Amino acid sequence: MDALRAFENGSLLCSSSAPARWDPFHRPLASIQPWQFSLLAAVMLVVTSLSLAENLAVILVTFKFKQLRQPVNYIIVNLSVADFLVSLTGGTISFLTNLKGYFFMGYWACVLEGFAVTFFGIVALWSLALLAVERYVVICRLLRNTHLRGKHAALGIVFVWSFSFIWTIPPTAGWSSYTTSKIGTTCEPNWYSGAYADRTYIITFFTTCFIIPLLVILVSYGKLVWKLKKVSDAQGRLGTTRRPERQVTRMVVFMIMAFLICWMPYATFSILVTAYPSIELDPCLAAIPAFFSKTATVYNPIIYVFMNKQ
Repeated sequence: MDALRAFENGSLLCSSSAPARWDPFHRPLASIQPWQFSLLAAVMLVVTSLSLAENLAVILVTFKFKQLRQPVNYIIVNLSVADFLVSLTGGTISFLTNLKGYFFMGYWACVLEGFAVTFFGIVALWSLALLAVERYVVICRLLRNTHLRGKHAALGIVFVWSFSFIWTIPPTAGWSSYTTSKIGTTCEPNWYSGAYADRTYIITFFTTCFIIPLLVILVSYGKLVWKLKKVSDAQGRLGTTRRPERQVTRMVVFMIMAFLICWMPYATFSILVTAYPSIELDPCLAAIPAFFSKTATVYNPIIYVFMNKQ
């Protein structure tokens, strides 16, 4: 509680690159120029607007047209819901705070943004892992008429949301914390602390919410590619008999690639500062991965629309 009061009262200390006792809740970081905050605000306005419009369109169109209400599309809609909520919370708050140049909304808004972006981001990643498993099951067992059913998709979605919530709620309850980034206009898990509780949480969080779903994706698609090659070599007619399934598989692969391209720099940065909490990083440089990761919410709807002939 003492730490919480200190945080709320503005006693948060920044890195050595910022003035001593800099308070991100009351003033901008002196080393950042106003035009840089304005540029970040403009970027977030564009990204947030596109993401909200695109993901909302995917959700509405899927529910409007009956032919799109298929189990695999339930998972894709779940991904769109997660991306929409990332933008609605994290994107909107980040736009407003960059307009001001500091996190003027206060400590609890910081906790809200840090929790929401982390929670919905993990939901999105586990949704991609679920899609990878679905593709593996459908493609590799197609000859036995094995298909994902609605109840299976629903159970998978319940697992994704429940599991993500379990591992993103601890910082709000005392195991680690959500805090401002080095630039002071976004909030995230406390990567920078060298405290034992923070380090144990970050290690556990990365293992359960990044490494495991990433391994699920890699293993599922590794086996999928091997199976497709084996069947193709044996039958020589894969292109005609499995073209619809291959199209959906390509779409999911592109979604996963886009997500990882956007999130991998942020994950790498987070691991770096967790392993070396005393490392000195320029605030602008440290902010790039976090803002770049938010663009992931824009790409999935585009991939889904242009690669789905329905």
